[in-house]
Amino acid sequence: MGFALWMMILYTGLMNWYLHDMEATILDLEVGDVQVHAADYRDDPSLHARIDDAESLLTELRGAGYRASSRLLAYGMAAAGETSAGVAFFGVDVARDAEVSLVHEHLLDGSWLDPSDAHGVVLGRRLARMLAAEIGAEIVVISQGSDGAMAADLYRVRGVLESIGAAVDRGGVFMTAEAFRELFVVPVGVHQIVVRRPEGSELDVAAEAVRAAAAGLDVRTWRDLMPTLASLLDSARGALVMMIVIVYVAIAVLILNAMLMSVFERIRELGVLKALGVGPGGILGLMFAEALIVTTIAIAVGVALGAPTLYYMATEGIELTSLTGMSIMGVAMSTVWHADMRASTFAVPIAVLVGIVGLAVIYPALKAAMIDPVRAIHHQ
Repeated sequence: MGFALWMMILYTGLMNWYLHDMEATILDLEVGDVQVHAADYRDDPSLHARIDDAESLLTELRGAGYRASSRLLAYGMAAAGETSAGVAFFGVDVARDAEVSLVHEHLLDGSWLDPSDAHGVVLGRRLARMLAAEIGAEIVVISQGSDGAMAADLYRVRGVLESIGAAVDRGGVFMTAEAFRELFVVPVGVHQIVVRRPEGSELDVAAEAVRAAAAGLDVRTWRDLMPTLASLLDSARGALVMMIVIVYVAIAVLILNAMLMSVFERIRELGVLKALGVGPGGILGLMFAEALIVTTIAIAVGVALGAPTLYYMATEGIELTSLTGMSIMGVAMSTVWHADMRASTFAVPIAVLVGIVGLAVIYPALKAAMIDPVRAIHHQ
């Protein structure tokens, strides 16, 4: 039991961290908790489908305790030398965007955007490799402005991102909002508002609050925007619970068998105890005390093995450099696998173990309590 508890503590810690890391990547690097667009933007991502009075909405959301920042979005081409690629342009408010996204912390090389450097851009990892664009290299971007004229200019690569997600890696070009407005001739309005809910707030509650503030606009949670990934995470959490149940049901069967064998091997002793006046309650107490002692030892062994193992995994982790650049459904995988070392990582497996042992010992204990002393004493 101690070894099984250790394995389940480690498994729970690893899986909890992995699922939390994947969700954090989605929220911190990809979409945020809630996104707001113009009513028709997602059906037709056009430069003209903008949220016109974005500043008042941002002010209202921040006043309600939500972190929020706006982004400008467009598509076009980027070229360096003889190589070109289709790209997605992100115009960001550098200061405010840092409140809702951690993209600026995930640089592979170079530095993040600087409002004073109007022609500095940051590229996705694979895009930079495709264009052979190192830090300081110049790239030409070509698209169409909101006025119908060609939008083209020369930019210098300030930084290259780590693996963020498939879309950003392959074609992400980040620039300041001011540079975007100048390039695409977008003097007012924004295409997207990214909202992060307060700590401890439920996602659905936050979404309703944003909808109330953004009447007439398209408000969607990250689960609405990425339903397949949301379903994947829910399924993985369900699989974690199922694995715990399967392992502990197997333990319960072993305990049931062991306790029954213990009863059968001590029928005469139990008969003598009952003949001496020990009642059914006393026999039940004896059986449960035995199970409690065994479970306590198992918990001590499991925690003694699990605590240092989890600490090592939480602080050092397992290097998975072979997974660099890999993604699951467009979400980048971490190259270091850590473990979650919260109290619940220990509490849940221990609580389930105690419950399973308690259920498994009921039948053997009742069988021992109901033994007829005369027949038990003469049992061969």
